[in-house]
Amino acid sequence: MNALITIITALLILSGSAFALIAAIGLNRLPDLFTRMHAASKAGTVGSGLLLLAAGLHADDFAILVRAVAGFVFFVLTAPISAHLVAMAAHKVGYKLDSRSVIDELAEDAS
Repeated sequence: MNALITIITALLILSGSAFALIAAIGLNRLPDLFTRMHAASKAGTVGSGLLLLAAGLHADDFAILVRAVAGFVFFVLTAPISAHLVAMAAHKVGYKLDSRSVIDELAEDAS
């Protein structure tokens, strides 16, 4: 049973690290503020959540695992919403979308 938990923990760490790497690449490669925020909020949330679950599982204590699961749920519920609100505020302040963006739905709602 201990070997199974170790394997699951290792898989969670690898997949969480992969998502965090994808988020970091997205922050460096994407063209504007809005697409960068999308990469950071989606992939970063999943990556940090999986790493938190791996730490909770590795602790070998049920109370710590429950706290890690609660933290994961908190990440999943709050990070995308806060990123959306910050992006809406940035749009209202005047940050422009990249020229390759096809549609600006917030500009349509404002008029």
